[in-house]
Amino acid sequence: MVKYIRFLLILLIISVSSIFIYKYRRQLPPPEAPTIIQENGLPNKHLIKSVFVPQAPEKNWDQPWQDACEESALLTVYYYYESKEADMATMLTDYQKIFSLESDLGWTHDITLTQMATLSAELWNYQNRIIENPTISDFKQYLAKDIPIIIPSNGKTLYKENKHFKSGGPWYHNLVILGYDDEKNQFIVHDVGTQFGAYFRYSYATLMDSIHDFPPSLKKEDINQGIPRALVLIK
Repeated sequence: MVKYIRFLLILLIISVSSIFIYKYRRQLPPPEAPTIIQENGLPNKHLIKSVFVPQAPEKNWDQPWQDACEESALLTVYYYYESKEADMATMLTDYQKIFSLESDLGWTHDITLTQMATLSAELWNYQNRIIENPTISDFKQYLAKDIPIIIPSNGKTLYKENKHFKSGGPWYHNLVILGYDDEKNQFIVHDVGTQFGAYFRYSYATLMDSIHDFPPSLKKEDINQGIPRALVLIK
C-alpha cells in the first residue's frame, strides 16, 4: 500500500511539473543565438566584461561627483585592465588620486579627451590613441580585440534612449563602450552617470550622433560644436 501511494505521488509530481512547463514555456527567454563570424572577419556581436564604476559611488551628487563622469570612465578601463574590484574604499581612493592630479595641473571639473589621455599616462603609464570622427567599424575593430573605448557625448542626445538621466540628461557626458550587437544594431556600454548604467544599450545611430569632445568655447551648452572623438587606452 505504501509503495502504491509513493507511486501515485511521483506520478502526480511529474504531471504537475509537465503542466507547469507547458504553460510557461513561452515565457522563458529564448536561447541566445550563437556568435557568427562575418565576411569582414569580425563577430556579429561581442562583449567585454568589466566591473561597473559609478560616477557617484556614495550617491552624493555634489561636486566633484556631479562632473566626475570623465574620471569614472577612466577608472572603468583601468579596473578592466588591472582586474580590480570596484569596492567602495578602492574607488574612493582611486578617484582621489585623479582629483588630486587634476588639481595639481590646474584643471577644472570638465576635461577633454586629450586631458583624459594625459591622466592615464601620468597615473598608469598607459598608451593612448584619439580617434577623430570615429565610425561604427572603427569601434568594432577595437571591441573585437577586447579593447574598451571611452567616448565624450551629448547627454541630451543619449536621453532619447536613456530616461534614467535627470533634467533631460547632462550637456557633457563620458561613458565606456564595451560591446556591440549587429543583430539589434546596438552598442553595449557602462554608462557611469546612472545606477542603471551597467551594460546599457544604445542604438548605433543614437550613440554615434551623441559623440562630441568638449567644445572649443569651453561651454557645455555648445557641446555639439565639439569634434567627434573617441579615446582608446592601451596597457
